[in-house]
Amino acid sequence: MSIEFFTWNTPNGRKISAALEEMELPYTVQPVDIGRGDQFAESFLKISPNNRIPAIVDPQGPDGLPISVFESGAILLYLAQKTGRFLPKDARRQVATLEWLMWQMGGFGPMPGQVHHFLGVKDPQDQRYGLERYSKETRRLYGVMDKHLAQHAYFADEVSIADFAILGWAWRHERHKVDLAEFPSVQRWYTDMMSRPATRRGYEVALS
Repeated sequence: MSIEFFTWNTPNGRKISAALEEMELPYTVQPVDIGRGDQFAESFLKISPNNRIPAIVDPQGPDGLPISVFESGAILLYLAQKTGRFLPKDARRQVATLEWLMWQMGGFGPMPGQVHHFLGVKDPQDQRYGLERYSKETRRLYGVMDKHLAQHAYFADEVSIADFAILGWAWRHERHKVDLAEFPSVQRWYTDMMSRPATRRGYEVALS
């Protein structure tokens, strides 16, 4: 039975589509048009009480019973545990995976997300402070990644759910006004990840 994948064409949605493809799990996309307000529908709130995408419903959850999961980080952890894939068995690499997953959820998502917001603000006076603040922080985060990836092929030395999480937002680097050539280790990693056939399928599948 297929996992129902409630999503839209956003960085957080792409994290999960790439993971589902890499883990070779059958899934059915259920588009949630966030521009139209579908995320506020009562039926969606039952599985995602924070009215945010993505969310999943796995008809074959623990003990063979259905389960719904919301929040992209929680979904990635659930899928990794379900399949036994992309969450390293080695304790040190597992810690690194969790560190970088939480780093993405707490910073490299909220910060570039604010860049997206302020780029859309029409009044230059209203836009200036916010765009400067969040663009600076976003570039700092790219620098953190670049320094780490200069010493590691992937965030936990092997491909993990941390890479899928971070890739979703790096995918929008042009919208962040970031040239990856300025961060060569990030660029190398990004090219490598996007060259993976399953990951590429996860970015090509229609989500909206």
